Amino acid sequence: MNVLSDFRKVSRRDLCILEAGQKPPHKRPGRRVYATIGSEISCDKDIFDSYSYEGWSNIHHDLLIVCAAVEFADRRWARANLRWARHIHVTVPVIELSSWQDASVVQNLCETLRHLTGDEWRFSFLRHEAAATSKPRQGPLFPNQQKEFAMAYSEGLDSLSVSGLLNENDSAVCVRVSKFRQRPRKDERPFDRLPFDVQLGKKGYEDSARSRGFKFAAITAIAAQLSNVRQIIVPESGQGALGPVLLPLLNIYPDYRNHPTFFRKMERFIKGLLGVELSYQQPRLWHTKGQTIASYLAKPGVEQKQIINTRSCWQQRFNVRVAGEVRQCGVCAACLLRRMSLHAAGVMEPPENYAIEDLSTENFSEALPKREHFRRSSTLYDYGYMGARHLQQLADLASADDAVLKPFAFQIADALGAPLDDVITKLRAMLARHSEEWAAFEQQLGEKSFLQSWTKGGRHG
Repeated sequence: MNVLSDFRKVSRRDLCILEAGQKPPHKRPGRRVYATIGSEISCDKDIFDSYSYEGWSNIHHDLLIVCAAVEFADRRWARANLRWARHIHVTVPVIELSSWQDASVVQNLCETLRHLTGDEWRFSFLRHEAAATSKPRQGPLFPNQQKEFAMAYSEGLDSLSVSGLLNENDSAVCVRVSKFRQRPRKDERPFDRLPFDVQLGKKGYEDSARSRGFKFAAITAIAAQLSNVRQIIVPESGQGALGPVLLPLLNIYPDYRNHPTFFRKMERFIKGLLGVELSYQQPRLWHTKGQTIASYLAKPGVEQKQIINTRSCWQQRFNVRVAGEVRQCGVCAACLLRRMSLHAAGVMEPPENYAIEDLSTENFSEALPKREHFRRSSTLYDYGYMGARHLQQLADLASADDAVLKPFAFQIADALGAPLDDVITKLRAMLARHSEEWAAFEQQLGEKSFLQSWTKGGRHG
């Protein structure tokens, strides 16, 4: 039995994307799920057309639809309790059919998504009959301007700091990776919103959403090609890029979203599909987030309020409203890393930025907001406990034997084309700095902090 027939035998997750106006058949084979462009995959045509700069082609339109299809499939089916991997087959209509039927393109696409999500992917491509856009092409993205690199830009600390460090001469193509229109900044550029949104209704079961890394990397690649640049800057600092792979949670596939191995696979896929050699660079890979923030603050004219006016929280915004005001939760791994890093950089952040303001209380329950109308999510405590444990275990790795670090270092060295000994040295230095920053953060909270209990393995409060 060949691999494809074996895949079909075990697969129970089959997604078929329909063109706008198409209706799913009355008799749906097996458990196939249908999603229609313009309905379940909601496309904003004005945003799509705003992407259509000189150099835009149908293959770019196809890639965005494939991104939407991957996101829908990734979120549609829940993972089994004791088994991470799913077998997913996606049928997508594309305009440049011959490009998507190329065996190496399909193989690179499946391998990239398998590495990123931990799932087995297969694709079938059909001819898309509709036109990609009805509007005439716009002029060049940046006429008479020389851009040097593209960068995915969010509301986070790393993207703000790294864009501030590298974008001194307005040399960056900053790509917004949000489906929402955000307040304009002085460096606002095209590609400020995603042109599609996936609507799952009440049948969206999986919240790990590992495929987001593929979406962001693909859209940034399109912007880079249209801007005639070959470098893409990934702003994530060392803890966020490497930590989820160094310390995956029990029964959870490692998160390679910002890991060098993912970007090497993405480069091969993009080269085969778009015919352009792009390079995803990670200039802060061997630095902590605290070091990145401190470097940005050291630049003339940078004020702390610019740093404070960012968002890191993993929680949904409606989960962390206090008296109607949107806050960050304050205890998830992203919030704890943020608070530790700001402390390391000497930034005094208002405690009311967080739902859990005071981390020094002896019991977690004492730290919860006392105001009415606070909706504590059922997972808030677990997010906090696991986040604190993760940061502590990452600090513990600083003193781990070479035998523990070598498998990870070898993987990184291979992806970077760097000597193994050099990678181990840099990895140890980053982990040692993280350990120092975490210890200093815990110390200033005091010995009775519930975080101290959590990091020692207790579930206090």
